[in-house]
Amino acid sequence: MIALVRGEVAVRRPGYVVVVCGGVGYKAFVSDQTLSHVPAVGKEVSLFTHLLLRDEGLNLYGFHCEEERDLFLQLLCVPAVGPKLALAILSLAPVRELTGAIAAGDARRFQAAPGVGRRTAERLVNELRERFASTPSNGQPAEVAAAGPLALARAGLIELGFSYSEAEGLLAAAKGETAEELIAQALRNARRRG
Repeated sequence: MIALVRGEVAVRRPGYVVVVCGGVGYKAFVSDQTLSHVPAVGKEVSLFTHLLLRDEGLNLYGFHCEEERDLFLQLLCVPAVGPKLALAILSLAPVRELTGAIAAGDARRFQAAPGVGRRTAERLVNELRERFASTPSNGQPAEVAAAGPLALARAGLIELGFSYSEAEGLLAAAKGETAEELIAQALRNARRRG
């Protein structure tokens, strides 16, 4: 996994940049928000990245901050949202504004992105709303900040790729005193169901 690239900007165009690291040029697809943080050609830049295997090959996606990369990955979990659409959504506004719109249930905000219709926008908000509903200014969900074992286990399952509702369902039948025990039991339950 390529998690970060740091080097000289060789190409800076709408939709992508090429960063030269150790003599190799890495093409990274970027949102408009990230592109606005990329300096001019010849200057040094650091991008958080995510590598995706697609039918057409390997594609690298670059982000100016970890929060944008995390939101990109969460958007990919929404049915009908692929990488191109996720970048279009990320181009709309800074991450904090987008997560705030999701938490507020503002589906119309996302219809401004090319390729996002009413249904996709509503699905996006419905799938992700509970994850951002109680996010304070430090970016960490309030339930995780409270640090109860159930809340930590739920957050851990979501990090593993389960939706909020799937995590709730798995934890409903789980028994344990610590977050680790709850997660282990929930994963065993998931294996039995699957």
